[in-house]
Amino acid sequence: MALTRAPAEPYVTEFEATVDRIDGREVVFDRTYFYAESGGQPADRGTVAGIALEDVQHRGDDVVHTLAEEPEFVAGERVACAVDPAFRTYCMRTHTASHVLYGAGRRLLDDLGYGGFDIDEEKARIDFETTTEIDDEALVELERLANRVVWESRPVSWEMVSAEEATNREEVAFNAKTEEGVFGDGEGVRIVTIGERGTGSSGGLARGPTASTACSRDEPQRRSDDPATSPWDVAACGGTHVANTREIGPVTVLGRSNPGEGLTRVELAVGPSGIERRAETRRAALDAARTLGVRIEGLPDAAERQRNDVEVLEAERDELLDRLAAIQLAAIQEDAIEHDGERWLVGVIEGVDGDTLADRARSTAGESAETVALVGDGNPATVAIASAGDTDASSLVSALTDEFGGGGGGGPEFAQGGGIDADPDEVVSFLRGSPSGPTN
Repeated sequence: MALTRAPAEPYVTEFEATVDRIDGREVVFDRTYFYAESGGQPADRGTVAGIALEDVQHRGDDVVHTLAEEPEFVAGERVACAVDPAFRTYCMRTHTASHVLYGAGRRLLDDLGYGGFDIDEEKARIDFETTTEIDDEALVELERLANRVVWESRPVSWEMVSAEEATNREEVAFNAKTEEGVFGDGEGVRIVTIGERGTGSSGGLARGPTASTACSRDEPQRRSDDPATSPWDVAACGGTHVANTREIGPVTVLGRSNPGEGLTRVELAVGPSGIERRAETRRAALDAARTLGVRIEGLPDAAERQRNDVEVLEAERDELLDRLAAIQLAAIQEDAIEHDGERWLVGVIEGVDGDTLADRARSTAGESAETVALVGDGNPATVAIASAGDTDASSLVSALTDEFGGGGGGGPEFAQGGGIDADPDEVVSFLRGSPSGPTN
């Protein structure tokens, strides 16, 4: 079985290999340093004998390389292979950054478990299983801790250990759901460790077959009592990693989402996309600070003052709108009509929003009239109808939308309509005198 040597020797990007067999564009070598897609890490890019490599996958006991075109070389021939160094380095940095971020999660989050991992061309994501709410403050702290570990230049090492040793070491993280993949074919378990602060500058490179092709973590996780004198993160993992956290560069946490029950997905970026995101955030903060006339550190207080001011203005606006509606409603009452023994108020209320229109219709029905139909002055028109008598408000809205278009709904006591393609006065006339509406 020719497993990929990429996880064990991630800095090898040029090598020669003997062709074991060929099937069209698919090639199997006696050995390979191309990483095969697994565990959330994408396959390496590169060339084989100058032909572009499209994909690398595990298939049974083989690592299958899919080329962009059928090769001219034949089985038994020795060919030159080149891993795309930029993409390999990006994956090494990003995968290691995910371990660093998970280590930060161990120190911040309760009942921590691992729900998944993935890398794409611009970012990576980790799905945390935790009972702790990962709010904005937690995101900031996760990023701060991760970048602190990068700055501390902690060594990253990997080694093969027996399955028994791996399961007996409390600090090693597993996930029972992926245990079969972790243990591979019984050749051991590959453990990746983000080491202690100040324990050296180079990673331990384990030579030999890679037993795992996926990161695995168990639940719950223990938080370290002394983060400065203990490994930052220890996990069974088959990905490619840098030898020291300083090689990662700045880590930028992009945001969070909820992909499923009990999971919080945290996205992160390293390299150009992360740097650009930081620049955008910095630019936005400077613009906001300049607009508000404060320094960046004063933005939270300034934003709170703005929010309070807006709430005061909105309250004043709502009060004025309510007064305006009351004045217009008084005028409408002077022009009330009778319909089947009920008093109806029908008219246009100008300059108010839909909520005010609805509130006024509801509060007036049953007091000044049995049925109140108030029409907004927008284009298209809106209507709010409330009934405290025998009239069905929803039937009136249906009659309006049948006549003029639009839509609406509600029940016998209250209904609303919108998107009515008619002048507000036409709507009033229809309600007051059409065959579908009341008559004087």
